[in-house]
Amino acid sequence: MNGAGSSLSRPLNLLVDDDLILKEIQLNDTNAIFEIIDHQREYLHEWLPFIDYTKHAGNTRAYILSLYDRPYDRRDLVFSIWYRGKVVGLMGLKGTDRDNHKTEIGYWLSSDMQGKGIVTKSCYRLTKYLFENMSINRIQIRVGVGNMKSKKIPIRLGFKFEGIERCGESLPSGYTDLEVYSMLRSEFV
Repeated sequence: MNGAGSSLSRPLNLLVDDDLILKEIQLNDTNAIFEIIDHQREYLHEWLPFIDYTKHAGNTRAYILSLYDRPYDRRDLVFSIWYRGKVVGLMGLKGTDRDNHKTEIGYWLSSDMQGKGIVTKSCYRLTKYLFENMSINRIQIRVGVGNMKSKKIPIRLGFKFEGIERCGESLPSGYTDLEVYSMLRSEFV
């Protein structure tokens, strides 16, 4: 657990509103995250390639531990989404390039929590944190072509559509194209 102690003892929490908080993922989130995945495999499977490889809670634990393999200032932040005291999904950074001040936000949410504005509000809060506290200049969100629920998030937040990344992700059903949306710090309101 190279460097795990430093982050595990002082996780970053981002308050979104009275009901919603982003908490930097911790080992004690393992079972709650795995239970969502395990009970909603069919729903999550359509757009999330890792679902097929998450067969037991040990896989989720190994994923969380893998996040701590890098030094804290070089790792991608991943947060458990907590709604009314319960873990309901994940949101995090992917492929952060600190030298060029850019990153990508990814997210997934339990099906029974859809339609409450949870991801939109959480994504706004994380975007604000990245621009104001991490010297990030560019954030992108990529969504599978046809994933209409996910596509609404960057559009609502004012991200600009850049184009299509052809065969951008390998899903169990085959390659899928991705719509790419981005926002620059100078565009954030």
